[in-house]
Parts: sequence; structure tokens; C-alpha cells
Amino acid sequence: MAKTLLTGATGFIGSHLARRLAERGDDLRVTVREGSDTLAIDDLDVERVRCDILDRRAVRRALKGVGRVFHAAGMTSMRPQDRERLFEVNVGGARTVLGECLRADVARVVFTSNAAALGPAARGQTADEAQLFTAGHLGIPYVNSVHEAEVEAIRLAAKGLPLVCVNPSVAFGPGDTHVTSTRLVRSFLLGRVPAYADGGLNVVDVRDVASGHLLADQHGTVGERYILGGRNFTFERLFADLGRISGVEPPLRVPRGIAAVAASVLHIGPGHTTLSPGEVLAASQFWTYRSTKAKRDLGWKARAHEETLEATVSWYQERERERIVRGRRSQQLQYRVAGAAISVGEGMAGAAGRVLRGLGGL
Repeated sequence: MAKTLLTGATGFIGSHLARRLAERGDDLRVTVREGSDTLAIDDLDVERVRCDILDRRAVRRALKGVGRVFHAAGMTSMRPQDRERLFEVNVGGARTVLGECLRADVARVVFTSNAAALGPAARGQTADEAQLFTAGHLGIPYVNSVHEAEVEAIRLAAKGLPLVCVNPSVAFGPGDTHVTSTRLVRSFLLGRVPAYADGGLNVVDVRDVASGHLLADQHGTVGERYILGGRNFTFERLFADLGRISGVEPPLRVPRGIAAVAASVLHIGPGHTTLSPGEVLAASQFWTYRSTKAKRDLGWKARAHEETLEATVSWYQERERERIVRGRRSQQLQYRVAGAAISVGEGMAGAAGRVLRGLGGL
């Protein structure tokens, strides 16, 4: 029986996918980078090989005897300083791994992309797989990198690689040991999201995403992509639900332009928040999607969003209870700093308006 190779097994989605593949009975081999934290998969009886996805020779060795590949390795970051690394890992990694899969003549590849590769939907609407990517002008490196990685994957599928692409939305749930996809929840629980702008996102359970990978392997059409999404939230509704579940006071809603200025002040001031101005820009979009195609063609479905949010909050409360309690105590200070930053933003916006009006009179 040919082996199944999984890259990215130590990540949030990858670790859940490794568990599902092991449960399915696959003869599973996983790639692990030197120095990687393997806690999420330490209890699994799987073969491990040292492999950096940018090392073509190591990838070629990892593919020996492999018939199916799940490429879930990638990098998630909203920090501007990570731009080059994002493209190196997400695009370069996809090019290396998938190119070697084509060379090795594997029987099936499931490529983990992201719904962000489609770009955001129009305000108040939802996007599907047919949407054209027009988000390059936003200048969000992570979004551009996953889009380019997916373009590379589909290009290789056109050359004969038997590849199916899945596009999970924002994955929540238990087990995000590296705090990547659920970072917003952790920041909220620690009182580090004092203000937010209008926007929206789609939240899906990581366990359902893992199931969606297996369904794509079994039923997906080569060269096609499938959005794996759950509930579409406005940030107002999401923070209200998280507040109800956790007891943490929801943050303040402010106009989009003022939120960016507030984030700039808060990111360097005494009320330091983990949300950067770039993250505020991303959050002010509508990352809202529909999964009609995956439901129809793969037989996939997502569980109730309440279960997902409760599982995510509970996981962090068990791991960081004392920090969350301290965060709640300091939350009012965060809000006072946010209020001061918002006042700064309003003053700057007013000054800009006066300048523009003056220019209009010239």
C-alpha cells in the first residue's frame, strides 16, 4: 500500500488533518522541520521525516513510496516585515512540493489554500470560487502570497498534476498551539482588542476543515477548488458572541479610518495591542464566503458555530486562565487608552478635512 505524505502536520489545520488521516487508516508519513514543536502530533503513531519544504532534495526523498499527498504547510502572518518570508514559504514551498509531486507521478494531491486567496467579498455580500481576485491593491502580503501559491498549484494541475484545492476560511476550534488562526480570539480574551472597525469574516471549525480535506481527496474534481467555510459574522456579532461565552466585555466599534489611526497609537503606546494597522486594514474588509460547491459536490457540511466558538474559548481558558483574568482586570485601561487614541484619530481626520477643504478653495 502506498504511503500518504502530509506536510505542515505540526500546524493548526495540519495536526487535525494528521489525526483524521491516521483514523482513516492511511500509512502516514509527515514532514517535520528541524526544531519544530511537535506537541500537537506527539501522540500519533506516524512516520516522521526531517524535511524543509524549500529543500527540493529533502522533498524528493520524502516522496519516495508515496501515492497521495496533502500539502498543508504554509506561513500565516500579518506583519509587514514577514512579507519576503511569506512569499518564500507559501509560493516557493508550493512550487517545490507540487513540482516534485508531478515529477514523482503521485496519484492524488490535496492542496490547502485559503479562502483569502479569493479576496474579500463586496460589502455585505459573500464570495464563491468563481470570484476574480482583485485584492492586490490592498497590499496585504499574506493574502497576495496565498493567492499566488494557489495560482501555482492550478498551473501545475493544468500540466497533469492530479490536484484538488481546498480553501478554508478562518479556522477556529481547539488545539491552535502556535496561536495562528485563532489569534483574534486569544487577543480578545486578553483584552487586547479595545476597538474594531466595520467588517466581517467567515469562521469554520478546524475539525470540519480536516474532514473537508478527506472529502476532497475522495470526491473532488482535479483542478477545482472548494471553499470550506462556516458562519459569516460581522465583527460586531462575533465579539458579542465571544463576550457572551467568555464574560469578556466586547470592544468598541469605531469608524474605519479612525480605527487605523487608533491602532497606530495603541501599537506603540502604553495600551499596546497585538493588532497592527495592517491587521485593522484587513479586518475592515468582508472576508465572507459561501460553501455551496463543497456541500453539493463533496457532501461536506460545517457544525453549528456556537460549538466552534465555545470550543475555542474553552481551550484558551484552560491553557491561560490566569492571564485571561489579569487581562479582564486591565481591560478598562485598554479602553481608556483606546478612547484617547480615537480622539487623536478624530482630531487628525478633522485636520485632514480642513486641509482638503482649503485646497478646494484654491
